[in-house]
Amino acid sequence: MSPADVLSRLRRFLLAFTVLLLGGALLELWLIEHTEDPVQFVPFVLCGLGMLAALAALLRPGRATVWAVRVCMALLVLGSLLGIYLHVNGNLALMREISPNATTGATLFGALGGANPLLAPGVLAVAAMLALAATYHHPALGDEE
Repeated sequence: MSPADVLSRLRRFLLAFTVLLLGGALLELWLIEHTEDPVQFVPFVLCGLGMLAALAALLRPGRATVWAVRVCMALLVLGSLLGIYLHVNGNLALMREISPNATTGATLFGALGGANPLLAPGVLAVAAMLALAATYHHPALGDEE
C-alpha cells in the first residue's frame, strides 16, 4: 500500500469519526433536553452544520468542500469556546448563589465541577480538530498549500 493510499484512508477515517462524534453530541444534547433557552440551540446547529460539511468532504472531496469543512470547523471551535464560557459562567453563578461567603478559590473550584459539565462543549472542538487534520495538505487543494 502506497503512502498516498494510507493518507487517503486516514483522511476518510478522520472525517467519518468527526461525523460520528458530532452525531453522538447531537443525540446527547437531545436526550438531556438542551433546549431551555435559545442559546442552547447553537450546538444543535453547529453539530448539524459540521456533520454536513464533513459528509460532503467525505463523499465529494473537492476544493470547495474542503474549504467548507475548514470554515465550518472554525465555527465549531468558536461555538465550543462559547459553550465552555457559558457553562463556567453558569456554574460560577450557581456557586455564588449557594455559597455566597465562599472564598474565591473555593468558588472557582466548585465552578469547574458544577452542574454544567465543563468539558461537554469541548467535544465540538475535538471533532473540529479531527476534521481540520483531515484537510491538512489535502490533494483537492492542489498546490495552494
